[in-house]
Amino acid sequence: MDATQQLFTEQLAALGIVLSEKQLEQFETYFSLLVEWNEKMNLTGITERGAVYEKHFYDSLTLAKVVDFNEISSIADIGSGAGFPSIPLAIVFPHLKVTIVDSLAKRIRFLEEVTTQLGLTGVSPIHGRAEDIARLKEHRDQYDLVTARAVARLAVLNEFCLPFVKAGGTFIAMKGTDISEELSEGKYSIDKLNGKLVRIEQMQLPSEGADRHLVLIAKTSATPPTYPRKAGVPLKTPLVKPSVQGLSL
Repeated sequence: MDATQQLFTEQLAALGIVLSEKQLEQFETYFSLLVEWNEKMNLTGITERGAVYEKHFYDSLTLAKVVDFNEISSIADIGSGAGFPSIPLAIVFPHLKVTIVDSLAKRIRFLEEVTTQLGLTGVSPIHGRAEDIARLKEHRDQYDLVTARAVARLAVLNEFCLPFVKAGGTFIAMKGTDISEELSEGKYSIDKLNGKLVRIEQMQLPSEGADRHLVLIAKTSATPPTYPRKAGVPLKTPLVKPSVQGLSL
């Protein structure tokens, strides 16, 4: 174990996570694939090894601070990009059934390669728009936990993600620094999509010190038939109160 891995394991210990030798190897393989594929396509602007381990791997696993994954069996990660937070979660909690939804075919090919190389048999990458996939019976109102990290503003994310969450399940939006404006703007769509804001967990990355926020939204009942609207509409016309509809988002 080198210094980067040692620091990573120490940081994860504070989250109650202990990695096996195999899991450490999976993270290192993931890092290598990320850097290799990043030369062919834009997966991440962060490629320095220590930064990837903290800003991508550790950051993804901060969900363990607010979720007991022993009580979770299914996850959908919407707009996952290079696989965050879903792939780190699948490595650490191999019992999870993980569905990854992304609209870019090239990213899905990368994620398929990652899941194959890492032996993550419970992970299913799906190519498609969230609005379309959420209309399919096998995905609508089906998941214990739905995640999204750095995808869009909360008013948009709610319509992308809450339709995947089963009644009684949770959607967690992983956000960066100041989110007060997004929260105010997003309350309308939370209500429309039968969600309820539970709490916001604020934390900092241990070495870099950057602020992170986890926005926990509970799903109170099944998704209304109207939602999600057609692909592209939520991004162009977010669900916000009519009085603020004209604001630049």
